[in-house]
Amino acid sequence: LVLVYRHLNRYRRFKKKGDKTMRIADMHCDTLLDCYKKGVDLRKNSLHIDLERMKKNNAMVQFFAAFLPSGEMADEENIHKEPYQLFIEMSDLYEKELEKNSDMIRPVLKYSDLLRNNDEGKMSAVLTIEDGLLLEGRIERLDELYERGVRLITLTWNYENCIGYPNSTDREKHMKGLKPFGIETVKRMNELGMIIDVSHLSEGGFYDVVKYSEKPFVASHSCAAALCGHSRNLTDQQLRSIAESGGVAGVNFYSKFLKDSAEKTFAEDIIEHIKYMVKIAGEDHVGLGSDFDGIDCGLEVEGYDFMQTIMLKMEKYFKSSTIEKICYKNVMRVLKECL
Repeated sequence: LVLVYRHLNRYRRFKKKGDKTMRIADMHCDTLLDCYKKGVDLRKNSLHIDLERMKKNNAMVQFFAAFLPSGEMADEENIHKEPYQLFIEMSDLYEKELEKNSDMIRPVLKYSDLLRNNDEGKMSAVLTIEDGLLLEGRIERLDELYERGVRLITLTWNYENCIGYPNSTDREKHMKGLKPFGIETVKRMNELGMIIDVSHLSEGGFYDVVKYSEKPFVASHSCAAALCGHSRNLTDQQLRSIAESGGVAGVNFYSKFLKDSAEKTFAEDIIEHIKYMVKIAGEDHVGLGSDFDGIDCGLEVEGYDFMQTIMLKMEKYFKSSTIEKICYKNVMRVLKECL
């Protein structure tokens, strides 16, 4: 009876009785890079995300990406450090910010951390990497990253790296698969307990992940190609493949991934992609991947407060149990199965 009571109490902490505010798990933001570049604090700032607004909006877990700019993007951001060194500095900043704000948020290294944080009324943070170029062909580096707390890696960004190739409007390039080192990376990430993220990856690389991954994988911040034909978006078959793996596709809030040539994002645009992706992949395999602080379009409601606008709109189309899955339960399942 005591164990049953504890289990029920733990569930109530995820969604308080009489409280219509839904818990939120967001699989991708680039806030950490902005904190690094601009020297701003994570607790309160003028970015899309800060801890105070997350807390106000009932956030449960935020995936914080160490985005590693390369190519033209590195020049634009005036960042000219080697990717691995840049990651080390950003992960040091991440650790300092979490330590400084441990009254509000704590890290997740294994699934039980998420449950404990929630029981203690704290939000959770998952450290991720956007662009596996920092591996530089060294498989042992994955173990180093794991030891530093990384629990998800977006295999590529917009350029070729040691793992594989990015999405492309050139069909021939888009169908390029993972390199031999990329296949080795997928297998080692499975062994370690790191989530594989296929957002930004070529379609050929995507299907190599399908072939070689023995655990669920995610597209942390991607939309439906049937509604918007951007090469970053997922075809129906890709959505089904994510579902078959047990994974999750997180809807991206970037206007140009939601509607062709759109300059501003509205909650209704996000809902349309959620509805479609649920229809194709099922309600157990769709989540949220805002890409906050990595998108430069206007938003119907600026910053993390936008989450509650989206939640309210979802109530028009989905029953509460489905909304819970999309908002946090599906991501919780992947964390449990992979970590």
